[in-house]
Amino acid sequence: MGTSESKIAETLAGRALELCRIPSPIGQERAIADHIEAWALRHYPREQVFRESDSLVIGKLSDALPTLLLLGHLDTVPGHWVDREPRIESGRLYGLGSSDMKGGLAVMMQLAETLSPRARAFNPVLVFYEREEGPYLESGLGRLLERLPELTSVAFAIAMEPTDNVVQVGAMGTLHATLTFRGKVAHSARPWQGENAIHKAGPLLAELLALPRRQVSFNGHLFFEVFSVTKASGGRARNVIPDHFEMNLNYRFAPGKSIEQAKEDVFQRVAGRAEIEFTDTAPSGRVCTDNPHCKRLLAVTGLPADAKQAWTDVARLTSIGIDAVNFGPGESAQAHQSNESAPTGALAHAYDKLMRFLSA
Repeated sequence: MGTSESKIAETLAGRALELCRIPSPIGQERAIADHIEAWALRHYPREQVFRESDSLVIGKLSDALPTLLLLGHLDTVPGHWVDREPRIESGRLYGLGSSDMKGGLAVMMQLAETLSPRARAFNPVLVFYEREEGPYLESGLGRLLERLPELTSVAFAIAMEPTDNVVQVGAMGTLHATLTFRGKVAHSARPWQGENAIHKAGPLLAELLALPRRQVSFNGHLFFEVFSVTKASGGRARNVIPDHFEMNLNYRFAPGKSIEQAKEDVFQRVAGRAEIEFTDTAPSGRVCTDNPHCKRLLAVTGLPADAKQAWTDVARLTSIGIDAVNFGPGESAQAHQSNESAPTGALAHAYDKLMRFLSA
C-alpha cells in the first residue's frame, strides 16, 4: 500500500471511529445528524444540504451526469450491556454500528471529499437517514422520498449496508405477525379444568423447529425463506393455567413474492390454530442485475455478486422504480452483535472500489 493509500485508510478508520463514538440507537439520531450536517456545510453550499428531521440529502438533485444515490442509515440497534467503548484494536474497529453501518457512512463521506468533479462518471448524492432499524413506515428514507420526489428519478442507488465488500443484489421481504392462542384459566394443580394456551402453541412451535429453510432461485441468485418466532409472552401467575399466549412470527420471503402472497403463506402455516394480526410488512427487493450501471459496477470493480439474505432499503427503492444494490465494508455476521466490530482494511477496499466506479 502506497503513502496516499495508507493515509486514506488511516483517515477512514479514524472517521469511522469518530462516528461510532456518537451514540445513535434508533430514535436518538439527532447528535450524529448534527455532526454530518456540520460536515456537509463545510464541503457543500447550503442549498445542496437538505434536512428533514434527522435525515439528510446532500448534493445536487439534477445534473448533466446520471445521478447515483449513496445511502446509509444513521441509527443502530440498541446497545448491549457487555459492549465496550469504541476503539481500534489489532486491525479491527470495535463499537456499536462499526459494521452496521458507520463504516459505510465514513466511506461515503470520504468519497464526497476526494472525488474530482472533473473526473466523475456520475452525479453522486448522499443520503443519510434515521430509523432504519424500526418499522417500515417509520423510516426516515420514506419521508425523504415523499419530500423530494426528484430522488425517485435517479439512475441507480447503492445502499452501503454491511456486505463483506460483496455486491449483494435484491433483498428479502419481511413480515411480522402476532399469533394469539386462546385457552381457559384453571388452577395448575387441576389443569384438566382449563385449557393451556401455551401448550396449544406447542405443535406449531415443533413444526417451526423442524422446518428447513426454503431455497428460492431468482435471476440466478439463491435466497432462503425462513420462519422464526422472535418474541413470546403469556401467563398470569406461576400457579395459573394460562388462557392467553402471544408470539411474534417473523417471515423472510424471497424476491418475486408479493406481500399478499407472503401473508397467504403465514395463513397456510398457522392453519387456523391461532389468531393472526399482521403488525409490520415490507416488500422484497428486485434483483436488478440487468441494470447497465449494475453491470458496470461489477465489470469495473471485479466484485462478485451474491444474494442479500436480509431486508434492506433496496426493497423500498426498487418498489418505486429505483434500481439499487447493497455494497458496504461491514461484516454481515457482525450486524446486531454484542461487541460489534469490523476490519479497518475493508474500509479502504470499499473506498477504492467505489472510487473506480464513480470515476469516468
